[in-house]
Amino acid sequence: MPQQNDRFNAFLDLSQAPVSHAQSGPLAGLTLAVKDIFDVAGYVTGCGNPDRAETGQPAPSTAPTVQRLLDAGARFVGKTQTDELAFSLMGQNAHLPHPVNPAAPDRVTGGSSSGSAAAVAGGLANIATGSDTGGSIRAPASFCGLVGLRTTHGAISLQGTMPLAPSFDTFGWFARDIDIYEKVAQVVFGASNAALPSRAFRLSTLDALLLGKAEAEEYRRMIRAIAPVLGTLQGAPALTHGLDELYWCFRKLQAHEAWGSHGAWISEKDRRLGPGVKERFAFGASIDAATVKEETAYRNAFRTELADRLGDDGILVLPTVPGVAPLAASSFEETQTYRERALHLLCLSGLSGFPQLTLPLGTIDNAPFGISLLGPAGSDLALIRLGRRILETTGKA
Repeated sequence: MPQQNDRFNAFLDLSQAPVSHAQSGPLAGLTLAVKDIFDVAGYVTGCGNPDRAETGQPAPSTAPTVQRLLDAGARFVGKTQTDELAFSLMGQNAHLPHPVNPAAPDRVTGGSSSGSAAAVAGGLANIATGSDTGGSIRAPASFCGLVGLRTTHGAISLQGTMPLAPSFDTFGWFARDIDIYEKVAQVVFGASNAALPSRAFRLSTLDALLLGKAEAEEYRRMIRAIAPVLGTLQGAPALTHGLDELYWCFRKLQAHEAWGSHGAWISEKDRRLGPGVKERFAFGASIDAATVKEETAYRNAFRTELADRLGDDGILVLPTVPGVAPLAASSFEETQTYRERALHLLCLSGLSGFPQLTLPLGTIDNAPFGISLLGPAGSDLALIRLGRRILETTGKA
């Protein structure tokens, strides 16, 4: 089992329970790691919290979406580490040895799907499930040099999955190559004949969130690299909804829903929540109904504006995150600053519910750096096929 050779701290050290899989199917011969917020029959779903891990009972059945992957032939090889209650973005759970980023060992993996990203980037699994509420597929994929899709909200079942913020939570997965990524997509989505989006644009306000000169230069190089597929990107007028306002809209609604999911359990006794996670839940407890109503209206108006911009054929091209992964030795304050800047980019897909694909096209200081394509609702498979063309054209497939 990979846990015996897990130099990346990707997997949890758990007693093994038998998990059956089909002997044939589109994923036959591929290995599957599962983030520890998804139920797997015979395993406790610990969710990155010691109280949950120590007092929980083994799941009686496997989450249906994970089961679909097993039924398609994927072989389960273990449960992977997650940030505590999936409420972080750096991959540094206070209760566990931090996962190592195989693509940049001195930098964080990103979270909350930290162990899954490390397992795939390190070659310990071909596929690993994750989730994306605020960016937990897209950020780790960018940090670790992987393909990652935040799926259209509600398109894939989350039954048998720990909720964080239900109106934002989505199922996702990691793979190192686009062939495997597309195979998984076909299993979880089924067949689709959706046309490829054909009109790409960018927003200068998003580009301005890049950290500095090196990031801006590498991003411009990536824009030139995708031009043979997407054409020359046209600039577009700024959104009428400001990025700071969208960031706070996301933060308030996510935290409110997270408290709704876990507040009663947290309030029962000291749950030993780690730094950052504890404060984010406390913030959620402070959000009142009037604020939720106001921010929900703002979110709905933004979703309408972005849907109008995209139409049926549009793609918004943007940096996945502001730069490469922060150094693992960064201070808590430094990672928090990066997190807030990253969420200004990541919140657009979360608030709208529209899919966003990150592709591993860039490198800065020998560390991966992704570029993203955000499309209209339901364009998930079309985005993946478009990503295939880009990776093939750039020699990254």
